[in-house]
Amino acid sequence: MRDAYVPGDPSFIAWQGGPPYDRTQREADWHALIGGARARGLVVRRARIISEPVTPYIRFEYDVTDSMNIAAGEQVRWLPRRRASDLALPGNDFWVFDDRLVRFGYFAGDGTGLGHEMTDEPAVVKLCAAAFEAVWERAIDHQDYRPA
Repeated sequence: MRDAYVPGDPSFIAWQGGPPYDRTQREADWHALIGGARARGLVVRRARIISEPVTPYIRFEYDVTDSMNIAAGEQVRWLPRRRASDLALPGNDFWVFDDRLVRFGYFAGDGTGLGHEMTDEPAVVKLCAAAFEAVWERAIDHQDYRPA
């Protein structure tokens, strides 16, 4: 739900024209992780809520989504923030696992990761699962979205 993450990411720095960075191992590791989940019959959906016009970091995410996320077997959708104004959303990034566990990610203002927290509290899981479904229903499929 942020417009920038991990400003020191060597892949992002390379994308911006900095020193080269070989993404091969990073993508192979992610493909193995997601591929393993998919082989067990799990569906992996990622929704990105973004401001428009997009920031350089979101443009980078968009540019690597095909090779990193789609190729791994994820379904990815994009929701411009202006279309999310009437949705009740948690205040932090989150992942919902199997409708029973939530992982919150905490970040500094510049996108530097500060840590995470896991919870299986039923009310929190229900809130996050409902929020995700609301976003997913409105979001635009990756193949149809073009960053502004």
